[in-house]
Amino acid sequence: MFERPASGERAILVQLDLGQGAIEERLSELKLLVGSAGASVEGVVQGRRASPDSKLFAGSGKVQEIAEALRANAGDIVVFNHALSPAQQRNLERELQCMVIDRTALILDIFAQRARSHEGKLQVELAQLEHLATRLVRGWTHLERQKGGIGLRGPGEKQLETDRRLLGNRVKMLKTRLALIEKQRKVRRRARERRDVLSVSLVGYTNAGKSTLFNALTKAGAYAADQLFATLDTTSRRLYVGGANVVLSDTVGFIRDLPHALVAAFQATLEETAQADLLLHVVDSAGEDRDAQIEAVNQVLAEIGAAEVPQILVWNKIDLTRAAAAVERGDCDKLRRIFLSARTGEGLDLLRDALAEVASQTFGDDAGRATGAADERSEQS
Repeated sequence: MFERPASGERAILVQLDLGQGAIEERLSELKLLVGSAGASVEGVVQGRRASPDSKLFAGSGKVQEIAEALRANAGDIVVFNHALSPAQQRNLERELQCMVIDRTALILDIFAQRARSHEGKLQVELAQLEHLATRLVRGWTHLERQKGGIGLRGPGEKQLETDRRLLGNRVKMLKTRLALIEKQRKVRRRARERRDVLSVSLVGYTNAGKSTLFNALTKAGAYAADQLFATLDTTSRRLYVGGANVVLSDTVGFIRDLPHALVAAFQATLEETAQADLLLHVVDSAGEDRDAQIEAVNQVLAEIGAAEVPQILVWNKIDLTRAAAAVERGDCDKLRRIFLSARTGEGLDLLRDALAEVASQTFGDDAGRATGAADERSEQS
């Protein structure tokens, strides 16, 4: 029988080169993820394989190297920057005698820490339970025995079956609650559409500066920090630019290899992005891996059905690159890219002008001014 080890906070990281490229960038991102989860990085084990080992993912020789790193650095948890199967996770924990988690479980843990709204907590719990469902079988020794003592033994439901049933009931309840919240969101969305309100969503790679930009434009005071997934819950605020009425939404940041369980759980929230009139794709212009980050964001947008939504690239953090605030246009004078710094405010006026231009093109000058004036009068009253 196998008893799952306790978790820890002193992490040994494992990054294997399976031919996916950008290994150093991936490892750097993993360190940030582990730090965001509240653990400390005590050691790193790297290697190269043509394909994952079916039993231990890393192979027996590399697992011995990981065990030595655990002993040498007094580590108590191993974090793989890969997706592990339930069997591989159990086999690794047997060999290493410590908790082993993969990239998916790490991101789920961070999301669980960051969730603040009722909907966000429900979405994270749903993703965690669906991830856990595949890891119930032979995961804990208490699941292998029927509960009871003298006079209670015999045919009946085993603990494993009980846990499966309870987990299934909880998942069903969470999906029902989230469906109700999505129904309420659709009602609010239809109301905005009837009032000719331009819906704009901030999207981008995690830690690109979306929340800082959101606060700079709306004075909302939303939480912003130099860490991955600092913002999880979607926040919306009204913004007036050039007499036009705009609803700006700050969404959860994306990341490469975003777990499908999270995309599915956050589908309702992410649909708000797919229904937007415009996406402001915030890019960390100071990041060495920015091109790969842009591609990763576009892949997630395609997965949630938002690939066809008009998009403007917001080249953020020009204060770090010493670039000048500017607007770049493409074919037919179409807005393509805006260079600014959300932290210093340089270039924010260019972004406001761009939003006013899009609102004018979408609804017309008269509709935008009339709607904005009516809303201003209603707020004053």
